[in-house]
Amino acid sequence: MEEKINKFDEFEALETSKKGDKYILRLFVAGINPKSKKAIENLRELLEENLKDSYDLEIIDIYQQPIFAKEGKIIAAPTLIKELPLPIRRFVGDLSDKHKLLLGLDLRSAKK
Repeated sequence: MEEKINKFDEFEALETSKKGDKYILRLFVAGINPKSKKAIENLRELLEENLKDSYDLEIIDIYQQPIFAKEGKIIAAPTLIKELPLPIRRFVGDLSDKHKLLLGLDLRSAKK
């Protein structure tokens, strides 16, 4: 019985530590074109409104760094990958659907 309590305490400690963690995001774009610019603008606006200083965003141009596209298995651009917190999630397009993006990033419940 005591072992179950210890496991629960470990779980709670893990969940508490996750709340302080930063989001780690990578946005893959294909050059500087209107769709890439729109995705960058949409994402930065959403992140500043909802995460402030709790995220790290890396923007990768797959034309300039094609190895990252291969490693990330990027087949379309723009593609946003949320690496942390887990689970890993992928979003493709100009990121204009804020509601879906907030749901996918676990920043808002489906009820809203």
